[in-house]
Amino acid sequence: MRLFSSRAALLGATLLSGALAIVGGTVAAQAKTLVYCSEGSPEGFDAALYSTNSTWDASSETVYDRLTEFKAGTTEIVPGLAESWTISDDNLEYVLKLREGVQFQKTDYFTPSREFNADDVLFSYNRQIDKTSPWYNYTGMGNWEMFDAMEMGKIVKEIVKVDDHTVKFVLNQPDASLLAKLALNFGVILSAEYAAQLEKSGNQLDLDHKPVGTGPFVFNAYQQDAVIRFAANPDYWGGKPKIDTLIFAITVDSTTRMQRLKAGECQIAPYPAPADVEGLKADPSLTVVEQPGLNVAYMSYNTLVAPFDKVEVRKALNMAINRQAIVDSIYQGFGQLAQTGVPPTMWSYNGAIKGPVYDPEQAKKMLDEAGVKDLNMKIWAMPVARPYMPNARRTAEMMQADLAQVGVKVEIVSYEWGEYLKKSRDKARDGAVILGATSDNGDPDNMLSFFFVCSAIGSSNMSNWCYKPVDDLLQQGRITSDATKRKEIYEKAQEYIDEQAPWLPIAHSTVVLPMSKKVKNYVMEPLGSHRFKNVDLDE
Repeated sequence: MRLFSSRAALLGATLLSGALAIVGGTVAAQAKTLVYCSEGSPEGFDAALYSTNSTWDASSETVYDRLTEFKAGTTEIVPGLAESWTISDDNLEYVLKLREGVQFQKTDYFTPSREFNADDVLFSYNRQIDKTSPWYNYTGMGNWEMFDAMEMGKIVKEIVKVDDHTVKFVLNQPDASLLAKLALNFGVILSAEYAAQLEKSGNQLDLDHKPVGTGPFVFNAYQQDAVIRFAANPDYWGGKPKIDTLIFAITVDSTTRMQRLKAGECQIAPYPAPADVEGLKADPSLTVVEQPGLNVAYMSYNTLVAPFDKVEVRKALNMAINRQAIVDSIYQGFGQLAQTGVPPTMWSYNGAIKGPVYDPEQAKKMLDEAGVKDLNMKIWAMPVARPYMPNARRTAEMMQADLAQVGVKVEIVSYEWGEYLKKSRDKARDGAVILGATSDNGDPDNMLSFFFVCSAIGSSNMSNWCYKPVDDLLQQGRITSDATKRKEIYEKAQEYIDEQAPWLPIAHSTVVLPMSKKVKNYVMEPLGSHRFKNVDLDE
């Protein structure tokens, strides 16, 4: 990703401390400035292209809105840019009435000539559906990760403009979670007028580099791997935010983030190391909030590559790893052992599944019986802390030691966060990758389809695993409206996944968020995002 800005001069420092110093000097005259010490750089600013919270926090939750939204602190669906909707008796047509009087943001690089309307909805969705669109592959990435994982291209037959402020989603099949899907980050609404301007000028990539939305904050500048700056949107339809300037101070190292928080260089800093939590709670200047996360950490094999294409090999490797020791050491009381991809706090969790049992002797025997000797493999470790995984490097080291006991030699590899995510999606990936996810809407389809639907191979399906019984169940779960039947469907899918072992579930974490006591009105989100539009600061 290149360096870019909407100002004549960027914040001119390469080190974070220098960037913060310049930011501080720049905004000193502002009434209220909130600095958020984020844990990683965004992959870009077109939220529909990506699937990480570090990217969505810096794009979807700041610059953009969606047709439907999640009520703060819940998974309840509420109106967004669609103020109301009606659903046909056969559940195949959703007519959404769009909010009137909504303004797109004014920036140095774009001045809108009209308000938000149905054309913007059609552009935002059809660019992900229509493979002939000049916007379908404008970045060269080749897919729309979350849109494809949710199989929206199969679900949606067409989107019809009824009038300037009404759109109709016509479906190929009923979908019990459609309104929740519209609230996902692939549903951000972009300006069709801005896109036309970029296409005409030959600067299509600026859609990902210089975002324009209807959201609470206007993008100002980004210095790669250092700082992102936003200003409050004075024309926001939901009311101008209470803070005037929002700054993301990108601070990858967890210890450094917490030091900056204590020093007052930022007011909110996510994902502390578990060992640091008690010290943060003891600091009289801080507030520490926590809640069980709708998340899971895992290690995914590449089932397209031998010998990981054999279920008996995957199961043997899983049995060789002491997952409980990892949870005890890495999470230190802020996590629990994961048995499936569905967290225990989410409906349809299958509590009968106990996951792989640690048994190195049996693991060694199974590898011998599978004809696997002197296996060398790679385990990929994330370079950043995530809400579901505090320390991937140390986790990989513990796995390395366990696997050595059964004769498997492990090389630990890592990359810069954006590169890590890009390379991990490669169908020819050499190695098992440590990753995780937080539910985007509280529906089990969102978690299980994201990980295991066949159409997401080469994208969010990091195991590159297509298993027809699971794929059929996930399809059935979408078109079934009866809650009891859906629960049974997803419970059965979890049984198949446990039986076939395309991955190793590791843990569900408790999410901890420390912040300055000056921060007011911050609501912790169960879906893992960080929202600032309602946040205020004491003087």
